Parts: sequence; structure tokens; C-alpha cells
Amino acid sequence: MEPDTSNTKLLTPNQKKMVGSALAALSVVVILGIVFATFLIFRAFVMTFSNVLMPLAIAGILAMLLRPIVTFFENKLKLSRIKSIVLLYALVIVCLCGVLSLAAPILIGQLQDLFTEIPRMLTAIREAAEKNFPDLVQKFRDNVGGKAKFDELFTKFTEHLETALTTSFVAINSAKTSILGLFGWIAAYAVIPIYLFYLLDSTRDFKRDLDDHISFIQKPWRDDMVFLITEFVKILVSFFRGQIIIAIILAIMLAGGFSLVGLKFGFILGLIIGLLNIVPYLGTILGIVTVLPIAYFQPDGGLALIGLCAVVFVVAQLITDYLLTPKIMGKETGLSPMAIIFSIFFWGVALQGILGMVLAIPLSAFFVIFWRLAKRKYIPQLLGSEV
Repeated sequence: MEPDTSNTKLLTPNQKKMVGSALAALSVVVILGIVFATFLIFRAFVMTFSNVLMPLAIAGILAMLLRPIVTFFENKLKLSRIKSIVLLYALVIVCLCGVLSLAAPILIGQLQDLFTEIPRMLTAIREAAEKNFPDLVQKFRDNVGGKAKFDELFTKFTEHLETALTTSFVAINSAKTSILGLFGWIAAYAVIPIYLFYLLDSTRDFKRDLDDHISFIQKPWRDDMVFLITEFVKILVSFFRGQIIIAIILAIMLAGGFSLVGLKFGFILGLIIGLLNIVPYLGTILGIVTVLPIAYFQPDGGLALIGLCAVVFVVAQLITDYLLTPKIMGKETGLSPMAIIFSIFFWGVALQGILGMVLAIPLSAFFVIFWRLAKRKYIPQLLGSEV
């Protein structure tokens, strides 16, 4: 007689649950491995073709920001697409020429003063270090071969720096009077207006085109991919549109504030620091380590001027963070200030360049959206639970 195996089960419920959990964990590991491999390929691609991708990325961002203006010209002025783009280009050129004609003399004058002042400031920093930290300076001198060797190295460094700064100012001064010199400086990015023109002229439906291009993927997955990419583009547009406006306002506030408190080169430093804040907090961080030493070591500087410059920094940053950013950008990125700073350094290192820092916030915000979708839809499926 054959044994009755009708009630014999291959796995008990607990064993099935363990196998299911193991398979789910393995699936997560495989997915993470695929994501990491994709990231490595993406990083290698960006690093290899960064000089080609940067102008295209700038043109793409500008196209997303400027397309509403072109559409406005089409609808309100009843112009064709091409004429609207040409009008936009003409207005931009006129505005740039106006701004440069007003600001260029101040900028070039302050650059010349800055180049002349840097060697003197280095000498002042050295004298202050010898006076306040004699033991540390002596230890450093011993490490480089004694006082005579240290003085020789410092003199050579100062001479080379003066030569480099003089050469740089001659180039800037010639560019001021020579259109060819200016065009030579921007030759590497001369293709941006061409890219921008064709991107603005395109009237194709991005979402529909994307759906058509990946039509070979199953519809549920395709819908999620289209959703993620569309959200990324929306974040990209809102972030750069808002951040450029904020950076310009911050540049004006810092340039005006530093000039009012008497900081030498305050106008040009304020503009540079403010515009660098297109990458959030980058300009402020670099500005603090640049402005405060200048405020201390300039001839009429000291702790009082450092305090005034610090007040300008704090007031400008508070206005930016608590007044401008919420009104202009809202909460599009969903990232806290600490997460923003971390993401800037992370993507800057990950993609090894300024492009990673520029795209840090949109990339991080994209991964936040991706994680929310995965947590709501895909992870419960992998774990065998209902959404």
C-alpha cells in the first residue's frame, strides 16, 4: 500500500515566509547593484564627455527657462516662433550691453586694485602670523629648511603671483577694448546660442515623445518612468528659474552691502559670491573664507569691518532663505538646508566636477521622488504585502 502524501507539504508556512523574505532581499540587492552599475556608467559618460555635455546642459536649462517668454511673444505680439526667438535674443543682447556698459568700468577697476593688493595682503598675513603664532611659524620654517629658505620660497611665490596677476589683468584689459578678445574667452561655449535656438524652436510634446520612445516597455512600468522623468524636468525648471532669480538678487544685496560698509573690492566680490549661489550656499561658503580675511587685512580694516561684513552676509542669507526662497521656489525640491549642502558636495565628488554641483539639487530631489514611488508601489510588491 502506498503512503498517503496528500497532506504532506513541501514547505511549512514559516519556511515559505523565510524563502519569500530571502527572495525579496535578493531582489533588493540585485536592484541596488543594477542602480549602482548604472550610476558608474553614467559617471564615466559624464566625465568623458563633460566638455560636450556642459554647453548642451546649459542650453537645455536656458531653453526650459526662456520658452514661456517665447510663447508669450507668440501669443501677445502675434509673431511667428522664429521671430519671437530672434526678438528674445535681441532683448537679451541689449540688456547685456546695457549692464556691461554700466558695470564694466567698476568691475575692471576693482579687479585691477584686487590684483595689485593680493601680494600686499599675503605679506600682511605673514607678518600677522609671525607676530601672533611665532612657534607655529618657526616650526613651519624648520620643516622647509630654515628662515632663509622660507624667505626665499615666499619671495619667489610672491613674484610668480605678481607676474600671473599682471598677465591676467593685461588679458582682461585687452578684452575690454577688443571684441575678438572677448569672443576668444567664450569661444568654448559659443555653440550654446545655436543649441538654444533649436531647442526653443522645437514644439514637440516631450511627454508624448518620451512615451513613444519607450513604448516597448510594459505600460505600468512605462507610466512610472514617464512620471519620474517628467517630475525631474519640472524640478529642474523650477529650481533653476528660482535659483537664478535668487542669485541675482543676492549678488545685488551683497555688492551693495559690502560697498556701503567700506570693504575693498566689495562690489565685484559681492557680485561673484551672489552669482555663485546658483549652486546653493557655494558662493556664501567661498565668500566667507575670501571676504573676512580681506576685511581684516585691508589698510583700514580690522575686527570692526569683519563684524560689518558678517552682518551683511547674515542679513542677505536670512532674506534669501526665509523670504525669497519660500516665495520664489516654494518647496519644490523637498530638501532641508542640511540635505542641500550634503547633496552639493556628494554630487560634486560623485560626478567629479562643477556639473555635478550644479545638478545636485535636481538629482537629489529626483531620488527623493523615486524613493517615494518605490516605497509606495514596488517595495510592498517585493515583500509580498499590499500597497
